[in-house]
Amino acid sequence: MSDAPIVVHRALPGGGRRVTVHRDGRDETLGIAHNDHDLTVFLERAGIAEPEDVLDDARWVEWRGGHAHDFSTV
Repeated sequence: MSDAPIVVHRALPGGGRRVTVHRDGRDETLGIAHNDHDLTVFLERAGIAEPEDVLDDARWVEWRGGHAHDFSTV
């Protein structure tokens, strides 16, 4: 497990992945991303200026329970 402030969780049974950000000492759900575009929109709303640049940076984003950029259930 990393200390990345953004976590993209394992795929949900209906598809998509929950995205959370850790700030102010707590985890906040940003939404359910179904693709990289959704994810970058959530990160922009969370205040990240260039979200595309951090998606593959383990210091920023931890992909749990599946491969990065894979939003399918299986």
